[in-house]
Amino acid sequence: MSFAELGLSPKVIDAVAAAGFSSPTPIQAQAIPHALQRKDVLGLAQTGSGKTAAFVLPMLTLLEKGRARARMPRTLILEPTRELAVQVRDAFETLGKNHRLTVALLIGGVSFDDQASKIDRGADVVIATPGRLLDHFERGKLLLTGVELLVIDEADRMLDMGFIPDIERICKTLPFTRQTLFFSATMPPEIQRITGQFLHNPERVEATPLSSTVASLEQWVVKAPSDAKEKRETLRQLIRSQTNINNAIVFANRKTTVALLEKSLKRHGFNAAALHGDMDQTARLKTLSAFRGGEVTYLIASDVAARGLDIPEVSHVFNYDVPIHAEDYVHRVGRTGRAGREGHAFTLVSRLDAKHHKAIEQLIKKEIAWFGDTPKEEPREAAEERPKRQQQRHAAKPARQPKPERTPKSEKPQRPHRPEPRHLPDAPDTGGFHSGNMPAFLARPVRSA
Repeated sequence: MSFAELGLSPKVIDAVAAAGFSSPTPIQAQAIPHALQRKDVLGLAQTGSGKTAAFVLPMLTLLEKGRARARMPRTLILEPTRELAVQVRDAFETLGKNHRLTVALLIGGVSFDDQASKIDRGADVVIATPGRLLDHFERGKLLLTGVELLVIDEADRMLDMGFIPDIERICKTLPFTRQTLFFSATMPPEIQRITGQFLHNPERVEATPLSSTVASLEQWVVKAPSDAKEKRETLRQLIRSQTNINNAIVFANRKTTVALLEKSLKRHGFNAAALHGDMDQTARLKTLSAFRGGEVTYLIASDVAARGLDIPEVSHVFNYDVPIHAEDYVHRVGRTGRAGREGHAFTLVSRLDAKHHKAIEQLIKKEIAWFGDTPKEEPREAAEERPKRQQQRHAAKPARQPKPERTPKSEKPQRPHRPEPRHLPDAPDTGGFHSGNMPAFLARPVRSA
């Protein structure tokens, strides 16, 4: 099948041919005809399958009629990251060179006023991240009531980054009769729920099985120590063992690890640069440009670079950290082996990563082979001895010997009984006091005056 059979306009077909594309990818062949018929589309395809052109090409054809008004864009494309938004803008510049369309890029890290002035002049296409789009909308710089076509790209990444509430808020401001093109690489339950809100009787197109990796990708897992210093040495040895590296992306889970790996690789003579979310937009674009141009061989990145970045000739991907979410593994390794090219992906796995490693294999429905030293199985004698040791450890302890009875303390000697008080009988003749019991003061003689 050729692009001419999809119903695209002559201007678009000429631009596609000039860009060097001869035939559409499966997702493009399925999605473009439905999009040109003004139908909602739910597109499910893995990274590197050509999703961007699947919505850019029909948009260019549909936008040939009509024109934009001030502050009222005709189409809206939502992207989860600034890098993806820039990539889509570049695709419009390449494929839309025969069209006189105004494209406004609304992302963070660049001048707000420059973006607002471009919207004021009228934009046919607005490409935006959700946060910056809402900033313009809340300040009254942007009206969304004229949007005819909405594209939500990398929806599962939107979910991971917490943008779904923003997306729901944006959709409430758009016309109910709009056309929606919804693309995602995976389909978790939450994404299935929101498609019922955003789409109306969509045409579901699926180019490849969900959560799969491309056939041209060679995947390996590598035994790694848990100690961070020894693990970095394992990574360096692994990189040195690969003689066919053109360029490579090294993924880590944390930004602090990205910075540490960049410093370590540079110190050992590797041409490396870092890319993570804390970098400003200028620095990020400069790093990506250097990597694409071959000035940087090893790009050390967090997952901000794992989704949808158009770097077509990455030969190797190294997962220094096993991704916590199994879906992220699909997007990471999707940076290599694109468009039928040969790709190589290596994942360092320590004994602490067994749970996440197993989840990845369950997701992609494939057992990943071990590279180099396979984790050694426990010898048979040791395996038989281990239950005995555990049984001995947990065996009932012998009953304690009863404690000897304490010897009673010697009894204290009892005090001698006090003699009973002496009772003196009263003299019968006096009936009271007598010489035996007379008080002294009464017995004193009375002095005469």
